[in-house]
Amino acid sequence: MDKFIVSARKYRPVTFDTVVGQPGITQTLKNAISNNHLAQAFLFTGPRGVGKTTTARILAKTINCENISANVEACDNCPSCKSFNDGNSLSIYELDAASNNSVDDIRALVEQVRYPPQLGKYKIYIIDEVHMLSANAFNAFLKTLEEPPYYAIFILATTEKHKIIPTILSRCQIFDFNRISVEDIVKQLQQIAYKEGVDAEDDALHVIAQKADGAMRDSLSIFDQLVSFTGKKLTYKAVIENLNILDYDYYFRITDDLHAGNYSNCLLTFNEILNKGFDSHNFINGLASHFRDLLVCKNESTLPLLEVSMNVREKYRVQSRFCESLWLLNLLDLAGKADITFKAAKNQRLHIELTLLKMCTGSFSENEPVKKKVELKSQTTPSAPSPAAVVSKQAAAGSIGGKEKESLGTGLSLSPGLSPSPGLSPSPLADSLPSHVAEPPTSAITPPAVSTPKKTSTATSGKKTISISGKNPSEGEKKNDVIVTESLPELSHPFDLQSLQLYWTKYAEQLKKEGRMTLSIALSKRAPEIESENMISFVVDSVSMEKDFNENKTNLLTYLRKNLSNFKIDLKVEVNVTQKDDNNPYTPSEKFKKLAEINPMLNELKKKFDLEIEY
Repeated sequence: MDKFIVSARKYRPVTFDTVVGQPGITQTLKNAISNNHLAQAFLFTGPRGVGKTTTARILAKTINCENISANVEACDNCPSCKSFNDGNSLSIYELDAASNNSVDDIRALVEQVRYPPQLGKYKIYIIDEVHMLSANAFNAFLKTLEEPPYYAIFILATTEKHKIIPTILSRCQIFDFNRISVEDIVKQLQQIAYKEGVDAEDDALHVIAQKADGAMRDSLSIFDQLVSFTGKKLTYKAVIENLNILDYDYYFRITDDLHAGNYSNCLLTFNEILNKGFDSHNFINGLASHFRDLLVCKNESTLPLLEVSMNVREKYRVQSRFCESLWLLNLLDLAGKADITFKAAKNQRLHIELTLLKMCTGSFSENEPVKKKVELKSQTTPSAPSPAAVVSKQAAAGSIGGKEKESLGTGLSLSPGLSPSPGLSPSPLADSLPSHVAEPPTSAITPPAVSTPKKTSTATSGKKTISISGKNPSEGEKKNDVIVTESLPELSHPFDLQSLQLYWTKYAEQLKKEGRMTLSIALSKRAPEIESENMISFVVDSVSMEKDFNENKTNLLTYLRKNLSNFKIDLKVEVNVTQKDDNNPYTPSEKFKKLAEINPMLNELKKKFDLEIEY
């Protein structure tokens, strides 16, 4: 019986043209040989199994060949090529720096460099894993590497370029080898399978290529292992069973259940995956990759980024049609957060299950970068017609799964039979209404006609309508946060100064607990006054404080309106004209200016030590 030779050795490239996945590097080396522009030292760097040592051997063999072909390849017939192929060339030396990393080893190499080659034009030294050399060995090698004899060429190979000292790097031509693409590995595996008489499915070869992570040697080792397991028939099912890889179909099933909001099926599928021995951490990472691949399929221009077989690519394309990009983006965000916090979770299974439940129910974060706008139209009865209530808010990007009726908040729900839009989250409008307000009628969802950058809420109750509009004070617009379109008795209850001062003090205490001491002190320093029926006035001591107060005005107004049951309340801020900013410093620069007037030496101290005022 013939001795078995592993595919990584049996099908190792012997010419530049057979090197897989490095066309730029091989072409550069061929041009250097043909133009006689060979450097004295080369450094080949890159991940494992991408062809560094193989390319070094091909380069050494070719530059010593006596009959180089027109395509700049070795002839394999001259004495130099034959001696290299037989492994007894006296002009080409290979040194493993992992086991020969001392100063004495490098000194012995330097002694050999003094003697010219016996066969061929060059004496070539291939030093593999050169980063393993000690610091003293590197230093002993420097002079020879910089000024070697004309016939000496050094080819260094390493997987960790950052460990090589800069003085060595500066003396070498550096070639960075890339990871081999999945398509290139699959093509090579197809050729080897054909030569070996193995019937291999494309899906199976793609799984092997992805598992190899860009290393040709790893893919050939996996290929040999699977051929030993399956014989001459290499199927996709056999590959995923032997390599313990989760099948694509699980991810497609879970995505369909997530889109439908069927959380029970999601949990059962996850339980099935765990029962088959798969790790839950690998599962959530694979699910995130699945969402990424679905996003890639949304645009034809990004399809080349999908490194799967044609059969699986078609499945991705079909499923991506039913998944909105915004929804997928939010699922990716949840999966990413689950991955980051997985190791910190004590109950890791529950951690992943909770993530799946959030994905099903659309429980996404409230500060997503991508928002959607929805419109809620109030239904009215013939006996009491009312205008439509339009709520346009920047909703947290999320999905409301399930075909059944899902609640959007107090009194707001999806109409039966209406397909929900991914990206919708519950409206906070109901939470801001006082407890005694009657529950609004059921609402339905329709897409908004025009999008607007402002957040506008309109609540309805009976025949009355009130619109709350958040504005930025810097826009120079009217600062009123409430625009009343009709009288709304139940939302404009009268209040007295005692009730106002009570909630004003509570809000100041709330700010204090949040650590916003400056604004809390400003609210506690003076009491508000009721200027008219629904107008509150407040006096501050400086323009700077007025600016800070206006930036937080909307939150204060919302708090007072809700607790005083009056959505007509407005707030007017005035600066105390009898007190100037100079007498009441507010900002750090104002405080420093005030102190410097008292003690001018502070200015000299600031100038001498080049100090800056912290803001």
